[in-house]
Formats: sequence, C-alpha cells, structure tokens
Amino acid sequence: MAEAARQHRTRTAAAPRRLLRGTAAVLALAPLVVGAVGTAAPAGAAPQAPGTANPATGTSAATGTSAATGRTAEATGSRTVEVAVNRVTPVTPQKNDTLTVSGTVTNRGRSTVTDARIVLYSGQRLNTRSAIEQASSRTGFRPGQDGEQVTGRNTSLDVDDLSAGQTRSFTLTVPVKRLELDADGVYQLGVALNGQNQAEAYPHVLGIERTFLPWQTAEAKTRTQLTFVWPLISSAHMTARTESNRQQTPVFRDDGLAADISPGGRLHQMVNLGRDLPVSWVVDPDLLATVDAMTKPYKVETPDGVVAGQSQQAARAWLNDLQRATEGREVVALPFGDPDLASLAHRGRTVSGALNHLRPATEAAVKTVETILHTTPNTSFAWPVEGALDPSVVSVATSAGARKILTRSDSLRETGGLPYTPTAARPIGGGVTAVSADARLSKLFRGDLTRADASTQAVQRFLAQTLSITEQKPNARRSIVVAPQRMPSVSEARTMARAVRALADNGRWAEFAELGEAAKAKPDPKAQQQVPSADSYPANLRKQELETDAFEEIQRTRSTLDDFTVILSQDDRVITPFGGALRRELSTSWRGRPAEAAAYRESVQAHLTELTRQVRLVQKSRMTLSGRSATIPVTVQNNLIQPVDGLELRLTSGRRLGLEVKEEVKPVVVEGGHSQSIKFDTTAKANGRYSMEAQLFTKDNKPYGPPMSFQVDVTEITSTVLLVIAGGMLLVVLAGVRMYTQRKRRGPQPDPDAPLEPSAAAEESSQEEEPSRAQAASTGRTASTGQAASTGTARPEDDSGDSSDTSGPGNTDTPGTGEKVDR
Repeated sequence: MAEAARQHRTRTAAAPRRLLRGTAAVLALAPLVVGAVGTAAPAGAAPQAPGTANPATGTSAATGTSAATGRTAEATGSRTVEVAVNRVTPVTPQKNDTLTVSGTVTNRGRSTVTDARIVLYSGQRLNTRSAIEQASSRTGFRPGQDGEQVTGRNTSLDVDDLSAGQTRSFTLTVPVKRLELDADGVYQLGVALNGQNQAEAYPHVLGIERTFLPWQTAEAKTRTQLTFVWPLISSAHMTARTESNRQQTPVFRDDGLAADISPGGRLHQMVNLGRDLPVSWVVDPDLLATVDAMTKPYKVETPDGVVAGQSQQAARAWLNDLQRATEGREVVALPFGDPDLASLAHRGRTVSGALNHLRPATEAAVKTVETILHTTPNTSFAWPVEGALDPSVVSVATSAGARKILTRSDSLRETGGLPYTPTAARPIGGGVTAVSADARLSKLFRGDLTRADASTQAVQRFLAQTLSITEQKPNARRSIVVAPQRMPSVSEARTMARAVRALADNGRWAEFAELGEAAKAKPDPKAQQQVPSADSYPANLRKQELETDAFEEIQRTRSTLDDFTVILSQDDRVITPFGGALRRELSTSWRGRPAEAAAYRESVQAHLTELTRQVRLVQKSRMTLSGRSATIPVTVQNNLIQPVDGLELRLTSGRRLGLEVKEEVKPVVVEGGHSQSIKFDTTAKANGRYSMEAQLFTKDNKPYGPPMSFQVDVTEITSTVLLVIAGGMLLVVLAGVRMYTQRKRRGPQPDPDAPLEPSAAAEESSQEEEPSRAQAASTGRTASTGQAASTGTARPEDDSGDSSDTSGPGNTDTPGTGEKVDR
C-alpha cells in the first residue's frame, strides 16, 4: 500500500513536468506543422465559432478541416476538446452565492478521451479593458495566464469517456467563496476539461473556455451613466404604386415585413424584449408608416401577380405593443427612410437638389411618429453608417436639421492616450455635439449568437467591460453610450436584452439614461473633439455607398414628379406615395445590395412615367380644309381618376402665312376618365398642305408629354373665294358705266325749280327705277356669296372624328382617317 501510494505521488508530481515538456515540444514543432495541422490559432486571435474557417490558416477551428485540401487535421493539445460555457448564474455573484456553470464538452480529436474531469481555473483580477479583450481572445490553455485550479469539495466534476466527435453536457456547482475572489473588479474564470487520450496518455488540459465574473460587493461610489440604443429599423417594403380606388390601397414589393412583426419575428422580438428594458428607442418612421399601412387592406407583388396581403392583425398587434412600450419614453426619430448620410456626402452632393430631400424627410418623421405613436419625437439626432464621420458627413447631417450626431469611438479616435473611457458627448464645433458610442461595447452583440455559449460570453463580457469602465475613475461620473447594429437579428436582440436586464438588475456600478440625456452630459475637455479627415473614412464603408448615378436617377424622378403634380387637382394622391418612395431610395438599408437598389429606383420611375402618359393628346389623321376659315379640334384624353386643370394646349402651324391659328393657346380642363376636344379657329390664305403641331404645356411653361403632329390640306381658295370677289367688283363697275351712259344721253339738266310735265316725270321715274333694280340684284348676289365664305364649320368626314362634347370614359376619341372641313 505504501509503495502504491509513493508510485501514485511520483506519477502525480511528474505529470506537470511531462506537461511542460510536451508543451515545449509542441511549441518547438509548431512552425513545422502549422501548415499541415493548422488547429492552433495565433496568440491574440479572436476565438472562432465551431465550423467556421480560420482565415489565417484555412482550417476550421472546430474540426480542423483544411479549406485547401479538404482533409481533416487532428485537434491536439489543449484544443483537443471544445468547451462551451452555455450559462453562468448568477452573472454577478456575491460572497454567499453558489455559482452554477453549465455547458458542453465535445471531443474534436481522433481518439477517445478518458479519465475526463471538469475543473475550474480562477484567474487573476483583470485591471484594464484591454486585459479583458486579450483574455477573451486567447485559445488553448496558458499556464500562469489562466490562474490556478480551484480545489476543494464540489469544485470539479467527472465526465464519462468521450469518443471522437462525441458531446456531453455538464453542470458544475461551486460555492463562490471557493473562488477566493478578493478586491472588487473583473475576474477571469476558466472552465477546463482534464483527461488523456491515445496521443497524449497522461493527465493534462485537453480544452478550456474562459468567461468573466464581475465582482462588486457594494454599490459603487459614483455609478456610470449608461445609454443603450434600441433600434427599430427595417429595409424598404412599400412601392410607389397604389390602387386607383378612393382608399389608394398600397402595393408592397414583398411581404417580408409580415414575418418580422409576427410572433417570433425580429421586430416582434425587439418590441417585446425592449418593452421592460431601460433602453433608448431609435426608430425609422418609414417602418411605422409601412406597418400602419398593413393594418388596412394592402397588396403584395408576387411572381404570379399582385395578391392581397393577409397580415392586418399582426400589424395592429405590433403597433399596439409598440405604443405601450414607448409610452412615456423618449423616442428618437431618424429622418424618414433612414437616409444614407455618408453616400449623400461623398457621392450625392455634386448632384443638384440631392440634399433637398433631407429636411422634408425630417418633417415627415415628426408627422409620422406623432400620428402613429401619439408622441412628439426627438429629431435632433443623425446616425451615419457605423458611426463613421468626416467633415462632409457632418455637413450633410446638419443640413437635415440635426444638432447631435451618433458616432462611435473607433471613428472619433482618442489621440491623447487617455487611460480611461471619456464621456460620450463631444462638442465638435458649430453648435453640433457628437455622441460617441463605445466601440467595444457596441460591437459585442454581432454575429451568430444562436449558440448559447456565444450569447453567454457576450453577456459576461458586457458586464465585465462596464464594471471596468466604472473602476477606471471611480469618483468621476461619466456617460457611456452603446449603439449596436441597425438591424439586429433575433439572437442578437435576445442577447442584448439579457445583457441590459442583467446590468439593470444586478449591476451596482451603472445606471441607465436616455440618449437625449447622454447628449447633454458635461463633455470631458481631454476627449477627442476633432472630426476625422476625409482620408480617414473607412474604405470598406465607402465601397458600399450609393453611386452618383443613383442620385441622378433619383433627381430625374423628382423632376418628373414635380412636373406631373402641377396639373393635378388632387396632387396629394401622387405626392404622398411617390414622396415616400423617393426617400426610401436614399435608405441606408440598400448598402451591400446595389442591384436591388437599382431595381427599386427603376420601378418607381417606370410607374411614374406610366401615370404621366395617362394624360395625352389623341393622334389626329390628315384633315382637309375646304374653306377660307374653319375650326380644328384637338382631343386631350385623361385616363386618370382625378381631373386635370393645370395644362395649356398650343396649336401652331408650320407656315403661318398660309394657314393662321387665331388663338394658339387654350386652357385644358378634363375630368377624370374623360376626353375633351379643344377647338381652334383658323384662317386659310392659300391652297396647299400644312403641318400642324399640338403640344401640352404646364402652367410654368414646361412641355408636358410628346408633341402631336398632323397635316391639313387647304383647297378651293382661288376657284371660289377669288371668283366671287372678282364677280362682285365687275358688277359694281358695270353699274357705274351704265349710270354714266344714261346721264350722257339725257343731256343738260333742266331747271330744278321748273315744274315737270306729267309725261316727262313718268319717263324720268321709269328710268331711275331701272338702274336701281339692277344694282339691287347685283348687291344681293354679292352678299349671298360672302356669307357662305365666312361661316365655314369643321366636321369630320365620318363619325369617328373629333367632337366638341366631352366624351365618356370608354371613348378614346380617336379621329378617323382623311378628316375634311367643308364650307
């Protein structure tokens, strides 16, 4: 027995020496085998999720599969077993608590692991935020850096043998006092699996995972003020199209939003998780307007056509939940559509009028939030993509009316080497305040957090980092902001909610404040207040921006819309849907989706062009004008459902000396679904064929639609009109000659005072009556001929020509061929 005990002690004592020798051997051979094995990540590299490729080595961190060769490399050493810590309770333990750690262990090696045992390693206190980051990025067991193994009763747990690829779960319960935590601060806790396998047949660490324990025995003297941004933002779902009914039923490009707002969906989770959390709501009013439209009948575009949407109940429930969640809370509203400020600053400023969309977007934001959430929003904030700033981004943001810009600390970099995290608010000149969100905290909740271990790790790191911030200057009150990504996934939202709730319930070193309050905090004079130069703007973000061509297309659509709405009697039916669509074309959500963004812009322009063509001139066939003067009708057709009254019609002749239009410009008023013939009086002076052009103009003298050309043949001017005039003049001359001849024949005139004889008087009376009858006959013929020439009317040759009456909706008023105008 004594000999056996001595042999056991000898083997136990020799194990650490063998472990050190084995570790040294592995380190010595690492440069030779890293290309073939590739399982060890470089020191300081970020931990990888199982199954993801290591970009440095081309291998999978979990399986050791080479991306280049497809062969599976064996996991060895302290990376043989993958340890996942799925839950730590309590997240901020106290002296008399019992710590429960649960998770799984998975054998990533090729041989069975035997004599397996779960143990804890209590590390040293981590005094800085950088030390926390370094500890979380380490892979594999590091003697000395991972602390000492926790000993005593209930501090370890035996695990059955693990064959290759096998996973087992574990739950380890340890009294907190066994961890020997000392001063307040952040402590590293390692959960390791000790055992042996065929390749290394001696007890050693086969896998380890680190987590963090915030240790705060009493409330901090000065608590950090923390603001957590809770974003409600989505991509564009509504088109510019609406049905032509009185309700203007909207048409959606897809029904993806229905899944997001339904139970279990992303936006449903964001509202229900944030309802009881001390977070700051930051919303895109376009999302509210879109969901509000879904509460009523709406249509959805599908490959098979437009179908009715079916999510009215889910939309009403989501809005009701949001109204309750935000009641009495600050709501920060971004400009309608969440415009991409950086794209506007870098690519859109050179396009005339591109920046004019921002202020109306802010005004629309106020109206939308007030109408739907029944609260007045805070619209003083701008939020550039990833918080990245340069002078042009600041200029564009302030042009929208923003006086506060939500940026991030990795953009507004500290150059003075401050040993602490400064307050978020920074004055950057011109009365503008940059609110710098903490980059480390803001980036914690990204990636695949569906795995319980990844989610737990994010929560513990969040608590550890916030405690470390408070300890940097325990007597100074500072305001810190956390701004996660714009559209968190469901798993990311749940993890954020766990972290905020844990800090709110257990954190004795922080208290929550709203974003508006954080912007008013007293700035740190030592903090960076200089806006980065344009050259420092991240290149990867610049590549994702909308191109200049996109802004030019948007402006063309804007110009078309302006020209169209001036002719409408109910312009709001067009301005509202197309105004919203134009703002959505500027949305930040198009980043990384250039093809979809271009397709959306094209669809908006195409639909607007289709509407403008509903008001048009009906093409005329060739006409024949057979009189000196006549009327020419031109038909305007309005296939819209509303009247148009802002147009003028102009008719011009190609040869005004031959065919003159007396009144070239006439106003146009056409009821919805009707056609109207506008008549122009003309005067012909010579025979021939004349080209006529009709063109619609808006009241501000801009052409509307294409011109309409047709031809007019003028005939019978010489043979009719000139003949009548010559005949009349000839009769007048003949009458004069006859009167002169008769007077010559009578000789000298008698004395007028002398009495006439009865026979002479009768003869004279008879002579005077004869020329009078001749003159009357001549005058009657001339008057009759002149009247026929001056009362010409225009009429078509058949019944399909223009009409002076307003036609009904079904009448296209297409004129027949060979129109003719007779005397």
